[in-house]
Amino acid sequence: MKIYYGVDEVEYIAKQLIKNVKTKTLLFYGDMGVGKTTLIKTIVKVLGCDDVVSSPTFSIVNEYILNEEKIYHFDLYRINDVEEIYNFGIEDYLDSEYWKLIEWPEKIEPILYDDFDVIEISLDSKNNRNLILNNK
Repeated sequence: MKIYYGVDEVEYIAKQLIKNVKTKTLLFYGDMGVGKTTLIKTIVKVLGCDDVVSSPTFSIVNEYILNEEKIYHFDLYRINDVEEIYNFGIEDYLDSEYWKLIEWPEKIEPILYDDFDVIEISLDSKNNRNLILNNK
């Protein structure tokens, strides 16, 4: 699935992604500033969570409550190696049946073994986004 969108269409894009993903593990690829966190905040809202969503850059993972479920939002930008990932218990999160929204997933690619959906976001010269969804 390929989508071209502007900032004012983020909620529509979040709804389309939720309809089209095959898993609850979403890997967000894209350069700094392309809108990964903004899209994740909107996905959390569209899923029905009223929690205030913020980037977990320093905490690595934020947890949001969604009825009987949870949403885990990871920002792995500051992770230097796989050992750091294991130190905060990434396996427990990855093994859960909850939503896992992961920014900078290239840091954990060596340990991903389940199915996941890949979302690639890039900017064009007019500051619009190009999004590609690949189901793996």
